[in-house]
Amino acid sequence: MNEKTFRTLIEAGAVKKVSIIAQGGRFFVEVGTPNGKLTALTLRGDVKTWTSLDSAARWVRGLGIGTVQVLLSGWQPGQRSLGL
Repeated sequence: MNEKTFRTLIEAGAVKKVSIIAQGGRFFVEVGTPNGKLTALTLRGDVKTWTSLDSAARWVRGLGIGTVQVLLSGWQPGQRSLGL
């Protein structure tokens, strides 16, 4: 789900829950809707990731969402991503 679709779901009231999830040294955003969970994607279709929690939260807040769940159990702050 790209940013444009995310905004459309917010305007339609279909977003029930937003989570910022840590995986390794990066964060990604997952959205809960009545039909299931969707992950924020880039325009190319890759999972949209951030290297800091504050930048992910800033992106979500910029879309008009004020409440999120943060899941840090998979966070490894020193881990570098693989350049695949």
